[in-house]
Amino acid sequence: MRRPSPERRPGRHLSVARQVLLLQVLVVVVLVVVSGALAVHDARSDARTSATDQAVSVAEAVADSPTVLEALATDDPSTVLQPYAEEVRRDTGVDFVVVMGLDRTRFSHPDPAQLGRPFVGDLGGAPSGRVFTQQYTGTLGPSMRAVVPVLDDADTVVALVSVGITVAEIDERVRDDLALVGVAAALVLAAGLLGAWLVSRRLRRQTHGLGEREITRMYEYYSAVLHAVREGLLLLDLDGRVQLVNDEARRLLDLPADVVGRSIDDLGLAPALVAAAVGRTAGADDLFLAGDRVLVVSTSPATWQGREVGAVVTLRDHTELRSVTGELDVVRGLTESLRASHHEAANRLHTVVSLIELGRAEEAVEFATEELQVAQLLTDRVVAAVGDPVVAALLLGKTADAAERGIELELTGDVEAGLDIPSRDLVTVLGNLVDNAFDAVAGSVSRVVRVHLAHTAGRLEVRVGDSGPGLEPVDVARVLERGWTTKAAATSDGAGRGLGLALVRQVARRHGGDVEVGRSELGGAQFTVWLAAPRATPGTGGDA
Repeated sequence: MRRPSPERRPGRHLSVARQVLLLQVLVVVVLVVVSGALAVHDARSDARTSATDQAVSVAEAVADSPTVLEALATDDPSTVLQPYAEEVRRDTGVDFVVVMGLDRTRFSHPDPAQLGRPFVGDLGGAPSGRVFTQQYTGTLGPSMRAVVPVLDDADTVVALVSVGITVAEIDERVRDDLALVGVAAALVLAAGLLGAWLVSRRLRRQTHGLGEREITRMYEYYSAVLHAVREGLLLLDLDGRVQLVNDEARRLLDLPADVVGRSIDDLGLAPALVAAAVGRTAGADDLFLAGDRVLVVSTSPATWQGREVGAVVTLRDHTELRSVTGELDVVRGLTESLRASHHEAANRLHTVVSLIELGRAEEAVEFATEELQVAQLLTDRVVAAVGDPVVAALLLGKTADAAERGIELELTGDVEAGLDIPSRDLVTVLGNLVDNAFDAVAGSVSRVVRVHLAHTAGRLEVRVGDSGPGLEPVDVARVLERGWTTKAAATSDGAGRGLGLALVRQVARRHGGDVEVGRSELGGAQFTVWLAAPRATPGTGGDA
């Protein structure tokens, strides 16, 4: 059955994008309406102010006209003032021009029937020689009017002039301005709605159409799961920036508190680990070294609706398991050495038996005695040089392995017994260095590996050189790089190889030492390991 789309699931709240769209539309509409109302109010206020100023100007012009003074000196001023006032009214576009006496008697008016009647309205300070303006409802309806005094040559007020513009006329003028205001408001509203729709569309893509409760619930659940799992988890975006990280990943990688949002390249991690995390060498269950820990790293792309959005990196701590595996590898190596020794002993025994069968008993005894002396001499030399029996057994096994592979293994120096270094750490150092040296000389004409052990001033020095081709300078730099390791190559039994040198340096640093890579006197590579090796107090010696 087809699942309903996220927008149509029953009981679902509005998505965040839709809520934001509605809120933005409401805000835009309110802003446009309020702005339009303010614009209308401002336009009306400006129109009335302008009409008042116009009325004052016309009134002052009429009051200063000589025609008015001359007409006032006659017996019937209306005869001259009525046509003059109407002409001014038509020319200036005002609604009325009224010339009156100080007793309010009109000498002019747009309605001739009002001539001789008293002026309706306040005069303010006009009779005293001041200009007076007001909005008043007179015979022509509400109007913005101005009353100006008419002065004679002696600056005495002899009459008054009132000019007015009706509110209806002012509103008619405002309507033309309001049309422009309406067009501008419509354009602003359209632009605001378009912007709100574009923002909502982008937000919808970013939130995948989810509502705020769903996003909150998803964040809470995902955060709880992320921090509850025992594996380390890193979520990276397409640019390699950390977006989510759980507590275990912080612990395993020693990540800073402000890791979220930072590029994984800037966190000081091993280059191989960074390459695996960003997918350049993506794989499943690869071994990498991070500080003092051996981690199993898996990375896979994170997708949403068929589109890749980043990568998910899982980390598992295999330090202890790898340590045990290393010891198992040593035991396996010893077993192989014992097998080689058994094979060599069987050959020698067959030789002795054959000599006896041929009647050459004295030669058989001489051959057997000589082989026993050589074997005993080798054993005595190794045991005398190495006080730790586990390490001595390892070197004896490596000697047999070298003899079988046609490699000359030289052992120089000595190591005292009772050093405060666990035997398994010494086995890790010697076993990995000697095995690497054996591999290095495998294709060489001269196959020589030299192991030098020395204990001076509380420091153990382990130096392993070979006659192989050596290391290129760029490889030396990579080997000494902090946390560097090659990618683990899976073997038939599933165990990884390639972490040997990294584990050696890990052991060295754990014991206050380090590893140095150089050129051997034999012509190949030489690895020198220093370990702080004080004498162990009674009861605290290395484990056997």
